[in-house]
Amino acid sequence: MGSALCVTAALPAQARAAAGTPDPYAFAEDATKVDGMPSTTGAVMLAPGKTYRSSIREGAKLYYRLELGDGANAYVSATAVPRLGKAVGSAEGVKVTVQDANGHRCSSETARFGPTGSPHPVTAWASRQIGRDPYMCQEAGTYYVLVERVGTVTSSQGAQGTLGTQGSQGTLGTQGSQGSPGTQGSSDGTWGLELGYVMEPLPKQAGSTSAPEVWNSASPAAVTGDAKRRRGGTSFTTASAMGQGVWEDTDGIRAGQTLYYRVPVDWGQQLYATAELGSSSSGDDGYVGNALVMSLYNPVRGFVDDATAGYDGRQRSADLDPLPPVRYDNRFARDDQMSGMRFAGWYYLAVHLGAPVADRFGDGPFGLTLRVRVTGSAADGPEYLGTSDPVGVFEVTAEDQEAAESGSVGGATSAGGIGGSGGDEESGTTGASDGAQGIGDDDTAMKLVAMTGIGTGSLLVLGLGVWTVVARRRTGVVAAEQGVAVRGPGHGAPRR
Repeated sequence: MGSALCVTAALPAQARAAAGTPDPYAFAEDATKVDGMPSTTGAVMLAPGKTYRSSIREGAKLYYRLELGDGANAYVSATAVPRLGKAVGSAEGVKVTVQDANGHRCSSETARFGPTGSPHPVTAWASRQIGRDPYMCQEAGTYYVLVERVGTVTSSQGAQGTLGTQGSQGTLGTQGSQGSPGTQGSSDGTWGLELGYVMEPLPKQAGSTSAPEVWNSASPAAVTGDAKRRRGGTSFTTASAMGQGVWEDTDGIRAGQTLYYRVPVDWGQQLYATAELGSSSSGDDGYVGNALVMSLYNPVRGFVDDATAGYDGRQRSADLDPLPPVRYDNRFARDDQMSGMRFAGWYYLAVHLGAPVADRFGDGPFGLTLRVRVTGSAADGPEYLGTSDPVGVFEVTAEDQEAAESGSVGGATSAGGIGGSGGDEESGTTGASDGAQGIGDDDTAMKLVAMTGIGTGSLLVLGLGVWTVVARRRTGVVAAEQGVAVRGPGHGAPRR
């Protein structure tokens, strides 16, 4: 028994965080499984309003197809989910590009793991926007979504050949032989992918094509008072709803874990958020830079902004910079913070605690408190020519406000409008095999223990503990448009 208790302390931080994290990324239950293709030829068509599940191998470039008219904007997001305990570099990540049938880039963004040095879900988005460029990506027809892994220096996959690297805008990474990209393989280098696709109709009346130049950029007083209890979700789909107030996570956050929350923000309103990491009770000292990262995403899972904080065992906080009120014409700005605040609807806060925190202060859990403020009266938004797909993603209803009060998880549109019922018949998609489950793989933690080489008796005792964690999880969870997005100074991983 004594040797089994010592094993946990000997595991590397990422492996320890994997074994101690009860709630890895929860892929949408209604997601349709698809295979990305290494070429545009034969690429599977995605249907708007639905969520898809795929996977991507090291160095891979995968294509998916869109059939677009000329009367709506299209937004596609990709959340890359590395395996538990898998080492990642700060420059590694996922890049998403929308291209027309002639290979012209409509939009692209790259999301990287950044300075926390630990594997966690990262999300990038791209779009086709009507009226942004009168000469590019405006026609109805076939478009393609390119998803690629970037920033990998060396390959652990012998058959991968030259790995994909990110080039300048419009210059895509290179790759070697891929094997069978897009399938749920058994390799440790395979990442899970969750794809979202949302359609936004055009407004009935054309308005300004320039972003507002004046808005209230002052930081309000912090929200105070007794904290209410909320349990963060483990994905966009399971994000816990909250409104203005002070919110304490019921179970706290563990090293290596990412928790998701969602806040309804209407047209004309401003969102302010602070994440506070509680002091450590371990008595250890030291310092972990960029230990805590809070990222904000808009209703189509588009990146808006993030904030980071180091950790020395004392309570620390990360505050988002002041953001502009939600307005339709914010989309014409050339920075993430303003351009991303272009829709009313559910906004997402993803809070990640880096795995290296475990080396200094233990696995946790650590106390986590969110302070959220939503200012301004709800205003009228644009009058659209049609309905969004999914319906209602760009509005805040009375039911949404009630959900924020009650703390409901997910929603009728899969907590972000990127849900739908899935199904191969409607979407014309093909299924992917189920071998690799990304960060949500139930047996990953057990494999990590098996690889440590500990004795049989110790393995049995420790294995039972990890098995209990897995069982608890199973019961607990049923850029501007013309270029690569630019992140402001002093934050997390750059999205170039």
